Amino acid sequence: MGKPTGFIEFDKKYLERIAPETRVQNYKEFESSFSEPIAKEQGARCMDCGIPFCHGDTGCPVDNLIPEFNDYVYKGKFKEAIENLHSTNNFPEFTGRLCPAPCESACTLGIIGPPVSIKAIERTIIDRAWEEGWVKPQPSEFQSGKKIAIIGSGPAGLAAAQQLARAGHSVTVFEKNEKIGGLLRYGIPDFKMEKHHIDRRQSQMEAEGVIFKTNVNVGKDITANDLMKDFDSVILAMGAEHPRDLPVEGRDLKGVHYAMDFLSRNNRLVDGKEVPDKIMATGKNVIVIGGGDTGSDCVGTSNRHGAKSIKQLEIFPEPPKDRDASTPWPLYPKIYRTSSSHEEGVDRKWAVNTVAFIGNDKGEVQALKGSEVEFKDGKMVPVAGTEFEWPADLVLLAMGFVHPIKDGIISQFQEMGMQVDNRGNVAASFGTKEGSFATSLNKVYACGDVRRGQSLIVWAISEGRKCAEQVHRFLMTEVEA
Repeated sequence: MGKPTGFIEFDKKYLERIAPETRVQNYKEFESSFSEPIAKEQGARCMDCGIPFCHGDTGCPVDNLIPEFNDYVYKGKFKEAIENLHSTNNFPEFTGRLCPAPCESACTLGIIGPPVSIKAIERTIIDRAWEEGWVKPQPSEFQSGKKIAIIGSGPAGLAAAQQLARAGHSVTVFEKNEKIGGLLRYGIPDFKMEKHHIDRRQSQMEAEGVIFKTNVNVGKDITANDLMKDFDSVILAMGAEHPRDLPVEGRDLKGVHYAMDFLSRNNRLVDGKEVPDKIMATGKNVIVIGGGDTGSDCVGTSNRHGAKSIKQLEIFPEPPKDRDASTPWPLYPKIYRTSSSHEEGVDRKWAVNTVAFIGNDKGEVQALKGSEVEFKDGKMVPVAGTEFEWPADLVLLAMGFVHPIKDGIISQFQEMGMQVDNRGNVAASFGTKEGSFATSLNKVYACGDVRRGQSLIVWAISEGRKCAEQVHRFLMTEVEA
């Protein structure tokens, strides 16, 4: 805990942001970490709550020891704070920028007022650690002689790779794209997280012995048979990238795209790459279908392109402004949230459904037809007399992901006997206990979204770490035998 009376003495502070009209002129991050005096003050607000619901599955899936690092920050012990934070989280600069902070929703102080600024404190700790040079490679002095292949370099794969390399195993990470990071690099816009955060972690991990092989499409360039022959264990960590589609009239019109196609192309442009098939919102009427974080990222990117107008549609009704009985503390509440991208300009529409896209004689989308809907008898039904038609030059489908992409390595492992669940994710809860991350195929494991479905970065890191522990036990049992 922090100061015993800190939660009474100090108000919650938020990270300073550059004004929307200024920040939309570029793709740089626009939030600044706390100064040391403010960080110490905010750490002081952590109260002696008895049972810290902020960590554990309800609050923090990666099991951060939040009251402990808050106390270190309050006392000005930032080096001890980062050692504490790194003991549970390999990449706090990712979560400190991108996590929706369920820890704060579970904070006991949040029952009576604004919760502790846990996410901002976490970011401040790791930013200070990089500035001070405290983040160093930790190569293992022990070498097991065991080789592990990790497919996918998103947060789950990276966390598993670092843990296993530090345990003394030889780890090779395969990535289909030209650079590592998965959706951290190609899905998250730079204004939310600049990519040098990934690059310096790559340098650290390479110094720890991790081998990264990019531009390798596992399942095509390397087969399942190759992996089973050349490695002692395989971890599937390639996410759940099959997007949810919207099969309505006009779906095949030019200008209707999946959100991730839009975002990944833009991230490559920001990285200075040539993108011949780029998708631009400049001067266009943009409609984003989907009210989640990916949709919000499309809004922020469209604002930076200079869109003529932006609408974001959500089929569900507008949520309440405050926590209601459906999501009591310490659960993550279903409430109306305004992202930084929303602050930059968007017209948000709730309880609306898309019926069709209308095109011109060139086969290009020019309008969206829809209606308001309401929930009746367990399904969404249109409200009579609410039909509308809005101009649309660019439509972005941001309705989430349904399961991993099956073609390639997953289908090859399935032919060997690996099971998938009824949602199409890799079934990986076999072994000695639930959550063992072992698939039904010997020595093949899975973690992150490929196993649990679309989820949060903090869950991916948690799963990567826990999967690595299971793989380590499996390999060391073989060594001891």
